[in-house]
Amino acid sequence: MAATGDIVQKLWSLCHVLRDDGVTYLQYVTELTYLLFLKMMQETESEEQLPKGYRWRNLVDREGQDLMNFYRELLVHLGSKASSKQVQAIFANAQTSLTQPRILKKLVQSIDELDWFSEHRDEFGDLYEGLLQKNAEEKKSGAGQYFTPRALIDSMVALMKPKPGEVIQDPAAGTGGFLIAANRYIREKHDPFEWSIKQQEFQQKQAFCGMELVQDTHRLLLMNLMLHGIEGDVLLGNTLSSDGQQLGKADLILTNPPFGTKKGGGLPSRDDFTYPTSNKQLAFLQHIYRSLKPGGRAAVVLPDNVLFESNAGKQIRADLMDKCNLHTIIRLPPGIFYAQGVKTNVLFFTRGKSEKGNTKEVWVYDLRANMPTFGRRTQLTRTHISEFEAAFGDDPFGLPESLAKREDTGESGRFRCFSREWITERNENLDIAWLRDESNFDLDELPEASALAQEAITELEAALAELQGILDELGEEVEL
Repeated sequence: MAATGDIVQKLWSLCHVLRDDGVTYLQYVTELTYLLFLKMMQETESEEQLPKGYRWRNLVDREGQDLMNFYRELLVHLGSKASSKQVQAIFANAQTSLTQPRILKKLVQSIDELDWFSEHRDEFGDLYEGLLQKNAEEKKSGAGQYFTPRALIDSMVALMKPKPGEVIQDPAAGTGGFLIAANRYIREKHDPFEWSIKQQEFQQKQAFCGMELVQDTHRLLLMNLMLHGIEGDVLLGNTLSSDGQQLGKADLILTNPPFGTKKGGGLPSRDDFTYPTSNKQLAFLQHIYRSLKPGGRAAVVLPDNVLFESNAGKQIRADLMDKCNLHTIIRLPPGIFYAQGVKTNVLFFTRGKSEKGNTKEVWVYDLRANMPTFGRRTQLTRTHISEFEAAFGDDPFGLPESLAKREDTGESGRFRCFSREWITERNENLDIAWLRDESNFDLDELPEASALAQEAITELEAALAELQGILDELGEEVEL
């Protein structure tokens, strides 16, 4: 098979041709999803999942308006009459954005002419992930909100050490990055050929679950999972509504809930949450720690405001530290996400066997102060995270004996330990900073900055990010 990167570049270059047909980047990737799926079915000899007469060769053999008409019919037919529920979900409410038969023909021919070999199924998955990353990097696509940097995903997965037999959940699944990385880690660390038939079936069909709100993103998610051999129960729905109650208990939750307040779904409406809140990130946090089995663990990307917001925020943080051992927080540098101006953290916690007093101390690692300016030119890599990974250690559960081996590097170092009592004294505020950022002096890096000032700054950043999103949707060439 040709190098995956070469194929990604060739497929992505076709997007420029499609711009003449008024097709956006996200529409292009969605269009490629339909076509690559059909081609993959042919190459992997899996076309029995598709109705006869609605397969790749049936597209290749047509020309002109006949091709366009048949393609539209095919999308409707596969969304309603395919034998596989997964195929139906991928093509649910599918519509083409193409209007010119010559453009469709060029796409079909280009995909058909690429160097494919059926024995490289995994490379289909790598190829598709490459396209999703290209889409996220294109600012106009608006897809960055669904894409967590691969280096951060891989680091979180490596620290949490997923194992065969565990139920792994992402309640804000996006295009599936966390679930696929967890699956890859398990298969690299454990030999699938040693698994029983029952274990193999569990890993393929039951190990991975989640939910995604946006149908087009859910379509990309299902395609991505299928290309990686995962058939888990990943639902279309709103985790913060009664839909989310369909997600069962998990051994491990890995997720990056969406930033900000815009986009669909309305306010959180779960009636099983103890602390009602309009803050979606705080609502997601409640879902996550409530969904862990006793002894289950989580690694979650959350913005700064979750760490210091008052009222329900304070109550939810206290409840989290009661029910779970919140053993580690890493303060991430800004610029690593495509959402503008968002400052984020990863919270690592383990659900306790009891409901009270599980957090004794919280270790905070500051990867934000005195770091490079990240963005499109300088992207986060595992090298940037390597010192934190070493300081974190080999225990994904944060057990007392492993925490005792950690080194508190003091006021001049990046890794420090804070007692539960000290956190209580500061109003359960977990937005803890002690290093002065010499590279980018900023008010909220000062230890004495008040929570009120912090909150005002974060709200302003969120408003700017929301305005930027609106401008992007309108196609305006304006950057805030």
